[in-house]
Amino acid sequence: MKFGIIRERKTPPDRRVVLSPVACQKVRLDFPMAEIVVEPSRIRVFKDEEYKAAGLQLSPDMEQCDVLVGVKEVPIEFLIPNKKYFFFSHTIKKQPYNRELLKAILEKNIELYDHEVITAPNGQRLVAFGRYAGIVGAYNGFRTYGLKFNLYKLPKAETLADQQALITELKKIQLPNIKIFLTGKGRVGNGAKEMLDAMNIKQVAVHDYLEKDYDEPVYCQEDVSEYNLRKDGVKGNMQDFFDHPEEYKSNFFRFAKVTDFYIAGHFYGDGAPYLYTREDVKHPDFKIKVVADVSCDIDGPVATTLRASTIADPIYGYDPATESETDYKNPNAIAVMAVDNLPCELPNDASVGFGEAFSQYVIPAFFNGDKDGVLERARMTQNGKLTAKYSYLQDYVDGLD
Repeated sequence: MKFGIIRERKTPPDRRVVLSPVACQKVRLDFPMAEIVVEPSRIRVFKDEEYKAAGLQLSPDMEQCDVLVGVKEVPIEFLIPNKKYFFFSHTIKKQPYNRELLKAILEKNIELYDHEVITAPNGQRLVAFGRYAGIVGAYNGFRTYGLKFNLYKLPKAETLADQQALITELKKIQLPNIKIFLTGKGRVGNGAKEMLDAMNIKQVAVHDYLEKDYDEPVYCQEDVSEYNLRKDGVKGNMQDFFDHPEEYKSNFFRFAKVTDFYIAGHFYGDGAPYLYTREDVKHPDFKIKVVADVSCDIDGPVATTLRASTIADPIYGYDPATESETDYKNPNAIAVMAVDNLPCELPNDASVGFGEAFSQYVIPAFFNGDKDGVLERARMTQNGKLTAKYSYLQDYVDGLD
């Protein structure tokens, strides 16, 4: 079995890679029948020379490989027919901008495996960049806070080497006695929590966060059960919320009344209530002035997120009165950081972490008959057709959805 690490060709360029040189060496050690060929790249976070030093073959010829592995979508003109591909296709939610990509994959008889649906039998994702989105998102949020109020200036995350370098910079700043609210306890939320804890910011319980004043910065991290209530008044739980989101209403405003800086690291499912609306933001008791929307659902549950921002220009302002974009330094504006590709700013750490998971859960499936069904669950296309699990995308492919 020959694996090819393809060059990322999407614009803006992405420096991440699925398998680092060290991860490649481990794969070859664990599975002697595995061959790995690396397509040369001038932008990849790990240099071609590092792969060569690890004993790997460098070649522009990906035709020789059985399985081609990348991060972002492969431009249609570079898709090689009759191959197996792994990348984030961004098609499972019927994203209009990638309809032609999925059509081309079917026409070229490509077997597509999407990283986003590499899961355990219980549906839990096995490989993801979410932790690094949380890490960078929290850092960028603090950077935004400093710029908004002219308190301090942090360097951009993309200019720093790794997570530890981000932490080192954060430890230099002095924060006022603000309250920080963090939603989500999954990979993203806990990645953000790592940064808050590394700064030695005190974590407090919900009641204390809502009722007490502090002479130091504090934060509170909660999941859906604390900022949503069942409409019928019956006490709910997380599983019930995921099964019946339409039965719930937001209870977030009580946090908005005391929060200065909000980090959105939650998962938002179809049918779930908004955390706060544009009308909520107009209320005189709405206190939040800085939002780091790591989840970045556009015009969705976090009503101040009008659009995704970019690594080059990560911050914009939201004007509650006009419900439109403005200068984030405007006193009435809420500063919004909503970069939708945050792990790209920490390509080394993100690649190492992702590669460890990919090596642990995906590579073995090619050599053990896929005994745990990892490949079967992630296989979106086969023999020029959508697989049964993803047949719901047929109308999307046909342009009827």
